[in-house]
Amino acid sequence: MMRRICTAAEMKFYFDTMFSSSVKGPNYLKPNLNCNLTTWVPGCEPGWACSVGGTQQVDLQNSHDIPARTSSCQTCCDGFFCPQGLTCMIPCPLGSYCPQATLNKATGVCEPYNYQPPPGQPNHTCGGANQWTDIASCFKLTTCDAKTTTQNIHAYGVMVIVALITVLLMIYNCSDQVLAIRERRLAKSREAAAKSAHETAKARQRWKSAKGAAAKRAGGLQAQLSQTFSRKKYSAPAELPMIPNEAKTDEDNDDEYVTARSSVRHPSASSTPPNGNRNENSYAPSQLSAAYPSPSFTPEIGKKKRERAMQQQNKDLTFSGVVAMAANHEVKKRPLIEVAFKDLTLTLKTKKKHILRCVTGKIKPGRITSVMGPSGAGKTTFLSALAGKTAGCKISGMILINGKSQSIHSYKRIIGFVPQDDIVHGNLTVEENLWFSAHCRLSADLPKAEKVLIVERAIESLGLQAVRSSVVGTVEKRGISGGQRKRVNVGLEMVMEPSLLLLDEPTSGLDSASSQLLLRALRREALEGVNICMVVHQPSYTLFKMFDDLVLLAKGGLTVYHGSVAKVEGYFNGLGIKVPDRVNPPDHYIDILEGIVTPSASTVANYMNLPLKWMMNNGYPIPPDMQENNTPGIVMPPQMNRNVSVLQLGDGDEDQSFAEELWQDVKGNVELQRDKIRDHLWMPRDLSNRRTPGVWSQYRYYLGRVFKQRLREAKMQAVDLLILFLAGACLGSLGKANDKNLGASGYSHTIIAVSLLCKIAALRSFSLDRLQYWRESASGMSSLAYFLAKDTVDHFNTVIKPVVYLSMFYFFTNPRSTFADNYIVLLCLVYCVTGMAYALAIFFEAGPAQLWSVLLPVVLTLIATQQRPSNILKFISNFCYPRWALEAFVIANAERYDGVWLLTRCGALMNSGYNVHDWLLCIYILLFFGVVCRIVAFFGLVTLGRRR
Repeated sequence: MMRRICTAAEMKFYFDTMFSSSVKGPNYLKPNLNCNLTTWVPGCEPGWACSVGGTQQVDLQNSHDIPARTSSCQTCCDGFFCPQGLTCMIPCPLGSYCPQATLNKATGVCEPYNYQPPPGQPNHTCGGANQWTDIASCFKLTTCDAKTTTQNIHAYGVMVIVALITVLLMIYNCSDQVLAIRERRLAKSREAAAKSAHETAKARQRWKSAKGAAAKRAGGLQAQLSQTFSRKKYSAPAELPMIPNEAKTDEDNDDEYVTARSSVRHPSASSTPPNGNRNENSYAPSQLSAAYPSPSFTPEIGKKKRERAMQQQNKDLTFSGVVAMAANHEVKKRPLIEVAFKDLTLTLKTKKKHILRCVTGKIKPGRITSVMGPSGAGKTTFLSALAGKTAGCKISGMILINGKSQSIHSYKRIIGFVPQDDIVHGNLTVEENLWFSAHCRLSADLPKAEKVLIVERAIESLGLQAVRSSVVGTVEKRGISGGQRKRVNVGLEMVMEPSLLLLDEPTSGLDSASSQLLLRALRREALEGVNICMVVHQPSYTLFKMFDDLVLLAKGGLTVYHGSVAKVEGYFNGLGIKVPDRVNPPDHYIDILEGIVTPSASTVANYMNLPLKWMMNNGYPIPPDMQENNTPGIVMPPQMNRNVSVLQLGDGDEDQSFAEELWQDVKGNVELQRDKIRDHLWMPRDLSNRRTPGVWSQYRYYLGRVFKQRLREAKMQAVDLLILFLAGACLGSLGKANDKNLGASGYSHTIIAVSLLCKIAALRSFSLDRLQYWRESASGMSSLAYFLAKDTVDHFNTVIKPVVYLSMFYFFTNPRSTFADNYIVLLCLVYCVTGMAYALAIFFEAGPAQLWSVLLPVVLTLIATQQRPSNILKFISNFCYPRWALEAFVIANAERYDGVWLLTRCGALMNSGYNVHDWLLCIYILLFFGVVCRIVAFFGLVTLGRRR
């Protein structure tokens, strides 16, 4: 190509001719060495050029001699123009338009130029440009300013900006209205369901009344027949109950009352007296008194009052009440789970300290067991041990499930665990929280009607009818009250119909009425065979009497009493500990165990030897250290000193060096993480006989829940988009497109800004509801469905955020690459950094995750944009996503350069180490990084999450 480019002499000849007044224009050149009357080669035609001889040297800077060019004539290259009368190519000026020409067969003109192929030469085709011109084919609503290399497309930017601002304002202001309309539609559907259920309940009641009336009528007829044939004295049959029908008006009742009195006062002449004498028209006084009741107690007036009460009851009937009327009130029995434990001891692995010791007993189905004791007695630890949540502790002793040595995790689908903290979704309503738990944890074969009855029964029994459509709320956004939130926390486990229900201080923070309401709901669960064990902190006497069994623990996790609540006072009376008058028994016992109250001097029992007395009273083995520290006055039988199966450990207070303590802590943390990973990866055999919904069904439920949460967070989403919008405006106005480096500097700033903003926003997906996930995963819900639902809903941000950013950045910078190319690269970039944010949110706490989100984009971009990197940095940059994103941006920009710009493009790409054919490779690598980060994040989700 260098042999075909015009030298300085040829270009001087061309421009001298162009600016000469003796010729008509640049298409009419004077004869020269190569193109004259005697020599006219194909390269002299417009759009064609020739090359010098093979051995001839070309000096492009020679401005005096025109070289001979008559060989290898071909069409003019893109980016060059070849005027008629010259056999060389002249580079098009910057910003010019010099494409190849195409022949218009209708006119015979080479378009977009106005020359024609030479006549009589069929092999001569249209060549390249024969003249250069400014860009003429501007888009609509754009301008092509002089002395510029790009088009002015600000009009499109303004249109996109106005459209996005309108959408953001609609999202910010109308999200609440959309949810309100949806709630109203749901309320209407509930009213329709309530009406249908009401009609069903009334029809069932009428059928039962009719059935009873028919039975009584048959009984009366049988009595009359017996009297007729046995010649006994006649007795008036009892009044048949009336079949309830639609509510009657007061006028109808009054007519019935008048008719009844008139029929008594004026008996029919044809009626036969009871004794068979037709001439006798008198009645006995008792019959008259029955026929003429007192006005204040007439049956008709009572009937009227009952009908009015029923009308008022039907008027005020709630949806839960209608469902309760329509439901079958037969008590259902669930699979029974009995948990027995013997010498149950838990020891911290790091400190070698007992937190629960020598606990023996059982909790039985159909009974409510309360666990009480002072602070530090191991109440929550005991409950966690029963639930199999003993990570970081060494457990000894036995736990038997229905008399068999089985893992409690084999029954996790029918076990409910209510944590002490109210771990519920604050941006969902009460009903939505309960329904989600019911959908994911009830049997997949259970009909929807049964699920409705279960959820509505839980709402009614927990007293949540008034707030069923209210958002639970969070610390920042006020919702329902604390007591209602506590009841929702319990309801999440009640709606899954557990066979074993463990509750950690469910009455803390509740008043006496709310606590009794909760206990009544739990009592109904116990009637169905549910084994309920709950930690209670100093209940009232009324609440205390509602429990069946009691486990009383002393400090150190030792048992003081385990048995029936009705016998606890008798047991302590036998030890000489009597409850004073007007003192709550559980408060008195806990005060003694705390050492606040001292028993009477006549007894040797105190808070130190009460666990020992319980062991001696039941014949349990006593650890040797408790035998050595025995209180004087207590004599242990000899057999108590044998068969001690409890592991003897120190109290962790031995003197250790700093290095030993550090090593023990590190070793304990490693063992703790190992136990967590083992618990998550260990899948015991399921023995619950309940088939819960599969992964894809739970994915559908999770998807609906996350979508509702995003709708209620629409204002936060709008703020995120607004910040990204302003970032695009700032960076677009500050960083203009530079043709020397193909816009690399502006794209570097784009990568940092978009990565930082999108990562921080994506951290909220997994960091805000971490506690809720731990609770749901511990109950057996699918972690894969949870992760996929979160990622699916976040794809909305992945799609929309590049549009928001480019709406400002692209139309301010006006790069040569198309909007679609920039959007695809930015889409893959957001997908990649969102996956990285998932991993950071899962592996780190909220504070460190935000710091990493800010630090990583800056550091990785600096590594990727080093001008002369070392071999180590060059190797590291291959694993940096900004390197591939920047290369994709630059290549998309470079592909739009042609002609003389090819030289500039090649130089810029060579300096950066990019290849113009690697655009798709960069896109694939960004997507690969996003997928790998999501796999790593999911692995961390299922292995490093705590079970609570």
